[in-house]
Parts: sequence; structure tokens; C-alpha cells
Amino acid sequence: MLKLGVIGMSPGNGHPYSWSAIINGAYNEPVMAECGFPGIPVYLAANRTTLGIPDAKVTCVWAQEKSIAEHIAAAALIDQVVEKPEAMIGQVDAVLLARDDPENHAAMARPFIQAGVPLFIDKPLASTAEDLAYFAEQNRNGKFIMSCSSMRYAAESGAVKTERAALGDIELATAVAKKDWIKYGVHMLEGLFALLDDPQAASVQHVGAVHKDIVYVEFVSGLAATLHLFQDIVPTFQLSLFGRSGWRLVEFKNWYAMFRTNLEEFIRSVKEGRPRLAFERTENVIRTLIAGQTSMEQGGKTIRLL
Repeated sequence: MLKLGVIGMSPGNGHPYSWSAIINGAYNEPVMAECGFPGIPVYLAANRTTLGIPDAKVTCVWAQEKSIAEHIAAAALIDQVVEKPEAMIGQVDAVLLARDDPENHAAMARPFIQAGVPLFIDKPLASTAEDLAYFAEQNRNGKFIMSCSSMRYAAESGAVKTERAALGDIELATAVAKKDWIKYGVHMLEGLFALLDDPQAASVQHVGAVHKDIVYVEFVSGLAATLHLFQDIVPTFQLSLFGRSGWRLVEFKNWYAMFRTNLEEFIRSVKEGRPRLAFERTENVIRTLIAGQTSMEQGGKTIRLL
């Protein structure tokens, strides 16, 4: 049985609850209903028959406040609440750093990296070039670091992938989502990059405004993409591909399925002893994400990545 630790919890991110329940295969319904994320109890109940990942269990949890950790443990049936994250070392086989505050990821991950504990780090891995360089160096040193948005494993992308040849050469991609560039733009970049077999971005330019992020990405292949993250629009996550022979729209809705597949991939990776997702793919996404933020901070300057 693979023993996993979970580190939570950042504002607005319910992954410590949902991921733990998906892995453990059961949860306390009344307590989970109080988790603060109304969608989680709904999709857990709707997918009750597929909960549980064989030969894996979340056995430890930590959060910045003990009461939060205790609530996660009660909701997802986790055996132990630890007093500090490092207390998991020696008790678990791998750790899920289930927080989406990238400014804290390097510091929180460092003890586990130094101890050789396999890590999955929630999206986005980093929001600065310095932190990304740190993770890249640790990867080169053979440390087990896996990170991505679960949108990389979205079932909705499958049909479009099988039809890509019928679209002809892809000339344009567009993405639209709610909320901000760093935490939610990464979803759209990950979905786009995965759908197109991880193309190399050549330049990035932020041409929008605060709470109305519009980012133009030009790829080495000549493909152009625009990503739109607007704070006040109706919630949506959608990608469109436009080719010389056809076009397709992908709307992402089944978060449970992509979370489960992502967790299965990480658990399988731990069992195999190496990440099944190459770090270079994650680095490509995060470099593009950071470039978009840098462009905005520099008044819309085009950031060259090559």
C-alpha cells in the first residue's frame, strides 16, 4: 500500500479535500458538505462508484491551521494530522503539495526534495523564474518532482486529439476562462499545450488589463494563440482550434475525471520510480505563464523565450 501525505491549504483551493477522498475511496458526507466548496460533495456523490485508487491511501495531512487539517482528515477519512509538514518524512512514500500558491511552493517542497520524497506539486509549479530554475535544477539532480494542471488529462480533449488530422494545419488557438492569469491561465496553457503535443512557445505578450488578461502566444511552428482570462465573466473553461480544414471547440467540465486521472498518473509514477510526465513539459508551460505575467508588469512588452 502506497502511503501518501497531503499538504493544504490555500484560499479558494479545495484539492486537499477532493483529492484525498478520490484516493481513499470514501468520505464522511456530513463533514465534506461543510468543506466550503459546494461542487466537491456534488461530484464526489455523482462518482461514488469510481472513488478509490487501488494500493494507495492518504494517511497524513497538514495545513497551516490545525483545525483545517483536522477537518480535512475528518472529511476524507485520513488517519493522522501532523504538527508540521516535515513530520511526514519517513511516514509516507510520496507527498501531494495540494496548494495553488506558487510563491510558497519552493520553500514548502524543499524539505521533501532534500529527503528524496516524491512530490506532486499543484499548479502552477512556480510564478517566478528563480523558483522555476530551482525546481529545474533539482530535476536535473534526479529529484522526483511532478507538477501540472489536471487539465492535461481532461477527457474532453480525447475526441479532439483523434480528430486533429481532419482539421489540417492548426493556424490559431483561442482559450477563454474566468479568473486570473497565474492560477487559472495555467489551466488553459496546460490544456492547450497537451492538446497540441507540447509545442515550444517563441514569444509571449500581455495585451489586456488587470482582471481582463489577454495574452498572445506565438509558437515556433508559427501557430498563434490568444488566451483570455476575465474576472467577471460567467465561469467557463474552453479552447478552440482553427485549422485549414476545420475547427473544434473543447469545453472542459468534468473536473472529477481529470483529477482522478492525474492522481492515478502520479501514483503510477511513484510505483515506477520516475515521473511519467517529463519535467521539460511542465517547464515549457510555466515559462510561458511567467512570461505572460512579466509582459503585463512591463507594460505589454513582448517577451522572447528563444
